[in-house]
Amino acid sequence: MTADSLVPRTIYEQLKSEHPVVLASIVDLEGSSPRHCGAKMVVCSDEKNYGTIGGSLFEAKTIEEARLALITGKSKFMDFNFDNSSTLPDGMICGGKAVVLLDFISVSRANIDLFHICYNSILAGTTFYFLTHLKETNAGIITSGHSLLFRDGRIVGDSTLSIPQFEVLKAEIRNISLTTIVPIGDTQVIVDPIKKLLTLYCFGAGHVAVPTAHIAALAGFRVVVLDDRAEFANTERFPDTEQINVIKDYAKAFEGLEIDKDSSIVIMTRGHQYDERVLEQALRTPASYIGMISSRKKRNTIYRSMLAKGFLKQELERVHSPIGITIGSETPEEIAVSIVAQLIRERSKLTR
Repeated sequence: MTADSLVPRTIYEQLKSEHPVVLASIVDLEGSSPRHCGAKMVVCSDEKNYGTIGGSLFEAKTIEEARLALITGKSKFMDFNFDNSSTLPDGMICGGKAVVLLDFISVSRANIDLFHICYNSILAGTTFYFLTHLKETNAGIITSGHSLLFRDGRIVGDSTLSIPQFEVLKAEIRNISLTTIVPIGDTQVIVDPIKKLLTLYCFGAGHVAVPTAHIAALAGFRVVVLDDRAEFANTERFPDTEQINVIKDYAKAFEGLEIDKDSSIVIMTRGHQYDERVLEQALRTPASYIGMISSRKKRNTIYRSMLAKGFLKQELERVHSPIGITIGSETPEEIAVSIVAQLIRERSKLTR
């Protein structure tokens, strides 16, 4: 499960069990910090935490204050200065400042429904904005509502904004790509863009696929594993994947898959004849990344066969093979790191 889906799912499950939570989010940054603006963690009343905003004493202090917020039932902003050695371990000076929102989320039918919709929307690959509506009073910060704003203009959830104010917000949102605080009247709206997750289709469930799927999920990819062997393609071996397909024939492995420009394909089946069948289908998709694990000799053999079938040299140039960045990797885990590093690099080109 990715970090983006872990947070709303955790909140939904906690609220459904009648336990309020505090959602800690970095909402503003100046300079460097351990994590990025928009990083989140959920602090629960059972003393468990999910997600991370950077670890170290910074996170420990956040958890401490979040537990107080669970007792008082009040939201608050916290300011952190990473030039201060009391905030981070010895030798770890980032030189930046961060503002963290501790958002107390109470148990209510509206909140349960909202975070259920939020979680399902992320799983469905929907791009939307998560909005937190705040008002400052003499008693402190009050969360006046949470809502989801979808690209088609649909709004789900609670809000104190009027229709004209929402129109102003929609105009502002067009220029927002990172978590941002937007003042609208007497309300501060935390706008958190939730972007469609890039899906990694991993064809083959062998020894390299296991760490590749795990590390890719940690890096924020939605992972789908496909293999024709049920004893390899199962949740015991791949607990972090969103989907596992046991296929009958690699020649029809793409049937039912919705592969678009937000998709990546990694080919690592148990034989070059299967790799070739998958590659032939992969090249007919708009996937932003296609990688095939192989030696140069095996790759050249497959490429000659593909050219004989009518594929063009320019089409084969889309393929990263041998796969991964060069780091001198030898073990399955090291190879997986090199593959995911390449996936992250290619993903960053899509989001610039």
